[in-house]
Amino acid sequence: MTATQLNRRHVLQAVGATGALAVAGCLGSDAEGNSTNTNQPADEEGLSAAKAVDVDQIARDPTDIPPPVDWTNPRTHDVTIRTQKLTAEIEPGVTFDYMTFEGTVPGPMIRVRQGDTVNLTFDVPEDLNAAMHNMDFHAVYGPGGGAEATTIAPDDDPTQISFRAEYPGVFIYHCAVPSMDYHISSGMFGSILVEPEEGLPAVDTEYYLGQHEIYTTGDVGEQGHHEFDFEAMMREDPTYVVFNGQAYGFTEDAAGPLQAETGETARVYFANGGPNLLSSLHPIGNVWSDLYRDGDLLSDPAINVETTPVAPGTTTAGEMAFPVPGPVKIVDHALSRVVHRGALGVIDVQGDPNPNVFDAEP
Repeated sequence: MTATQLNRRHVLQAVGATGALAVAGCLGSDAEGNSTNTNQPADEEGLSAAKAVDVDQIARDPTDIPPPVDWTNPRTHDVTIRTQKLTAEIEPGVTFDYMTFEGTVPGPMIRVRQGDTVNLTFDVPEDLNAAMHNMDFHAVYGPGGGAEATTIAPDDDPTQISFRAEYPGVFIYHCAVPSMDYHISSGMFGSILVEPEEGLPAVDTEYYLGQHEIYTTGDVGEQGHHEFDFEAMMREDPTYVVFNGQAYGFTEDAAGPLQAETGETARVYFANGGPNLLSSLHPIGNVWSDLYRDGDLLSDPAINVETTPVAPGTTTAGEMAFPVPGPVKIVDHALSRVVHRGALGVIDVQGDPNPNVFDAEP
């Protein structure tokens, strides 16, 4: 058993995941942004060595969210989004060439109020090879959600569009060029939150997570640099299913768990970039006390939901309370994705025990 496999076993046991453990994972991606299938199988000697990384962590900080809307009249927001290609680790010793909006997975959350206007500048710098990119906002009335007007190549000048946020909700945005499945799988998706005119209920903490699949020529557990596997993508057979681009990223052995205190409430904005698989979103040791299904912020939320389906191309919002201390595990309840492929994050809830609610030693 390799050091990576031992590390994964330690992580899963520490957070309470059960089941037989598979070998640890590895991934790769073709850095080119065109639609040509350039996938080549690994040679008999295995993968090439892991590349030098451009960033220590590809995962966006889940707390990096704009503050809640506190204005009552429509505003105009000037937003600039740039594409960036980066080599980073999916897990230790496993490198992959990501394509991103603003250098992280998912891309930045955009937060506005219903009736606000967004002036978007979209730029594809030359360092992203020959890749053509654009942005399709599910919150936008217009051809392709803005994708047609924002389609540019690296040698083009930045493009600009303006749109008014007509309908409230929380929505996906993603790259939508012809090879969009490849681009999304490589990291090109994010969320835009359009708050209702009356705003959202106050919570103590908000988190922003994005799930997607990564398809590679390497096996799970095989260290080195992995190229993108187009045939695996067409079979919808991913090597990894991850949150924020990184396997088991928000656990003790990686970037660390998210933090909360007993007595607090939290809202999770959860984007399923896909490009293919439905997520079964579940908080182990908790429930979604208020669930805004499919990002619908106008209907009354569902109450005390254990697991909710989140289709690819959807952002949902779920709230939870923390009456007792201990880890709350956020998972895709297709549990082989947790045990083997990386779909796990932890919220470390600190505070005094509450034996009236839960007593580990009655």
